[in-house]
Amino acid sequence: MWWTPQALTSLLPTHKKLFAYIPNSMFANVFLRGWCQRGMVRRMTTYSSAWEHVGRFEELLGNKGGVLTEEDDIQPFCKDWMGQYGGNKNVVLKPNSTEQVSSLLRYCSEQKIAVVPQGGNTGLVGGSVPLHNHEVILSLSRCNKIQSFDSTSGVVTCGSGVVLEDLDTYLADYGYRVPLDLGAKGTCQIGGNISTNAGGLRLLRYGSLHGTVLGAEVVTGDGRVLDMRNSMRKNNTGYGLHHMFIGAEGTLGVITNISLLATRRLASEQVMFLAVPSFVSAVSVLRQAKEELGEILSAFEFLDQKSLDLVLEFFPDYRYPLSINDNNDNFYVLIETQGSDEGHDIDKLMKFLEKAMESEETKVKDGTIAQSDVQRRDIWRLRESVTLALGKRGGVYKYDFSLPTAEMYDLVQEVDQKIKKSNLDDGTMVVGYGHMGDGNLHLNVSAPSRTPFLSDLLEPYLYQRTRDMGGSVSAEHGIGVMKKNYLGYNKEESVVRVMRELKGLMDPAGIMNPGKVL
Repeated sequence: MWWTPQALTSLLPTHKKLFAYIPNSMFANVFLRGWCQRGMVRRMTTYSSAWEHVGRFEELLGNKGGVLTEEDDIQPFCKDWMGQYGGNKNVVLKPNSTEQVSSLLRYCSEQKIAVVPQGGNTGLVGGSVPLHNHEVILSLSRCNKIQSFDSTSGVVTCGSGVVLEDLDTYLADYGYRVPLDLGAKGTCQIGGNISTNAGGLRLLRYGSLHGTVLGAEVVTGDGRVLDMRNSMRKNNTGYGLHHMFIGAEGTLGVITNISLLATRRLASEQVMFLAVPSFVSAVSVLRQAKEELGEILSAFEFLDQKSLDLVLEFFPDYRYPLSINDNNDNFYVLIETQGSDEGHDIDKLMKFLEKAMESEETKVKDGTIAQSDVQRRDIWRLRESVTLALGKRGGVYKYDFSLPTAEMYDLVQEVDQKIKKSNLDDGTMVVGYGHMGDGNLHLNVSAPSRTPFLSDLLEPYLYQRTRDMGGSVSAEHGIGVMKKNYLGYNKEESVVRVMRELKGLMDPAGIMNPGKVL
């Protein structure tokens, strides 16, 4: 429950006279809601410190190394990989089974101990790290068993702590692959991917996790185990409750095991890299690719000139794959196809490239098709290393929006002009790249360091513009801490109210990842 105007009159003497006149008015409620969103008025929940319960945690886990309290051991879990969120000193719990997770959450619910579920801790919005020292981090890294795989149906069942790349390597032996692919695949865990509803590089081909996660076993905030694992692609038996936990960011409970539909690892995988003179041209290339490469098209990525220049600057061993090097503000497109007939696919790509270079709409200036696995890897890492290059340059503001495809880059240009008009002369730059095939823009602002001035310049402006353009303030990174005050830009108040009611049902003590999403 939020504090009421009446309750606040006893806590805020300076405003008692105001609320005495209008304690139940719409103005008072709106006024207070604004305070609540800004963190000036918090929920009534009072949490117990996890440090007071270390002995009981050790009893519940009963396995060596399951409870971490030494500073050197806990630091990797307490702060996000960008160093922006977290940084507290927190007890870390590492259960190795659903039963242990259930026991821990039941106890934490009874004792009002706040719990932060954590996978590989590769998130970008502060959703997987603690906000306060009293919270306990629940790492799922030991729930990492792959239990079964059906090579006929393609359904794999595994623990949520399995690293994404490890799962993909396991499936490769059977001729399958995980339909999700991310730049952080060597570190992120499948449970964290599902909890944030990660999109990745091939959503264009395989769709979202709502389509490929067939079922899940979860533990609610009060310790109840809901086994909703399912190996059937068709299972029309009432509410699909497991979907509530996809994208819930650990606020409803903890995913412990999942059933996932893998996809066939096809014999032919081709990669093309193109240079075009404008974003308008890139949009035309996408349109042509969907028309002519439709059944084999698996990924369509773009990056602007600044993104590519940063990668080549900070990774000098990387090779620029094109012959053109005119130092113009080009845009670059990475196209991937997956099919069963290599000759057929290469023939289609060659015809596509010839037409694209002759077209007045696409205006492709140069292009190449990778001739080997090494060349395919080299082209992909140009795109996947943008985030790493930005991190090496200094402070970075990372935004993740869904926008109408044709208008995606308009927002990058608007922000660039806004920064130039502010007279910042410290090398601050705006770059744009992302999953163009599904309308996902990664807008990044790189500066020597993050400053209050720059933060105020960008927020809430960027979220407001995204809303006004008909987009989503979070395409795939989630809400976490970073965007929780802007959830209302995409969700009506009535929808947020139902979300709160669902959280109250699944997490009656309010212990699950407090301060995140809602």
